[in-house]
Amino acid sequence: MQNIKKIAVVGSGLVGSLLAIYLRKAGHQVHVYDRSPDIRKIQFSGRSINLAMSNRGWKALDAVEIGDVIREIAIPMDKRAIHLVDKLNFQNYGQEGESIYSISRGILNRKMIDLAEAAGAKFFFEQKIWDVSLDDATLHSGETERGVWEDKKYDLVFGADGAFSRIRHRMQRQSMFDYSQEFLPIGYKELNIPANADGTHKLDKNSFHIWPRGEYMLIALPNLDGSFTCTLFMPFEGENSFQSLNDIPSVEAFFEKNLPDTIDVIPKLTEDFFNNPTSTLVTMKCFPWTYKDKVALIGDASHAIVPFYGQGMNAGFEDITVLYEMMEKYGDDWKTVFSEYEKSRKPNADAIAELSYRNFLEMSSKTADENFLLQKKIEKLFSDKYPEKWIPLYSRVTFSDRPYAEALAIGDYQNEIMEKVLKMDNINQIWDSVEVENKILELLK
Repeated sequence: MQNIKKIAVVGSGLVGSLLAIYLRKAGHQVHVYDRSPDIRKIQFSGRSINLAMSNRGWKALDAVEIGDVIREIAIPMDKRAIHLVDKLNFQNYGQEGESIYSISRGILNRKMIDLAEAAGAKFFFEQKIWDVSLDDATLHSGETERGVWEDKKYDLVFGADGAFSRIRHRMQRQSMFDYSQEFLPIGYKELNIPANADGTHKLDKNSFHIWPRGEYMLIALPNLDGSFTCTLFMPFEGENSFQSLNDIPSVEAFFEKNLPDTIDVIPKLTEDFFNNPTSTLVTMKCFPWTYKDKVALIGDASHAIVPFYGQGMNAGFEDITVLYEMMEKYGDDWKTVFSEYEKSRKPNADAIAELSYRNFLEMSSKTADENFLLQKKIEKLFSDKYPEKWIPLYSRVTFSDRPYAEALAIGDYQNEIMEKVLKMDNINQIWDSVEVENKILELLK
């Protein structure tokens, strides 16, 4: 397919590790660099949002025959469990048999590095890459940014080094490079629900648990050991904020008042709250993602998004799927491979960034809203009867590999229709009637 190249991947995270597997599949010599220690030899905790693997991610893994290995460390979640203050509601995600899969980030990353090494990639940990010479794909590493550097020459370099990428930092200094980053005024903190004494889960293990409270929310995703990784999202400042929860009594009082059903299942609440860091959420966009036929950005290095659609990892894995398609199509013409890759992915990366931002509003507020729940019921009823006419937005994003940009556009169109449907007289009583069905069919014409 291609002449063998000596390729460096900067970043040993999920995208970097999977990219290494794909590049080895194509026959290339692959070196992966990371400034951190080998994750397989350290404790990974305190700063994680469990991952939700969906169709795009599985497609990328299955194409290199590692999907089944990863399924062994994944738990299917076929529904949302919505914890209101006074009741618990369940909301199925898709059609019968459709699930997203909870995976511990640390466990998955360790497994991916093992698989990449087994495929023949070589990993170099605690190697600080400070810069790259774009024209000749030479990495510059050293102990400090101002100290002595060692040059590492490659044929190609991929920056898979995350939202604050050093490879992108160099690319930003060329002319005509667009770049933006936007932090949400909302942070997140990891908490933990341990397993029962017998190793079972304290909550339903096949649900994505959400405590929607408007400006803030708590989520919980299941782990294989019976625990749940919980993430509290809330503003940094204001009435209900990380700033306002500054001592043990204030944290305990806040949870007792607003999240009362969590008190018994999070035994180390205050310990976790004050020991674990409060992390930031950023959307990062840039373009171009590539430089000639030498350097390319991939994953969060080119399009970091907020985590509210569970698509960050899936979008990064889909980058690799598209890149590999271009490698197969254009062979040794790496300039065209890179150009077509970024042209294909950029609009879709922007679309999932927008969808992810919007989904915070849905998860934190709308899941507790009666009109929203009614809309979901109507959509499900209609899409079950007319699957060729209506696929809900969430299903387009999560249970499909159609372009994100297409999902965004069709989702906006469908939402306009639903806004009109919800204004029908007595919609609460007639939502499952032929009249409503005919109204949607009429508006779809």
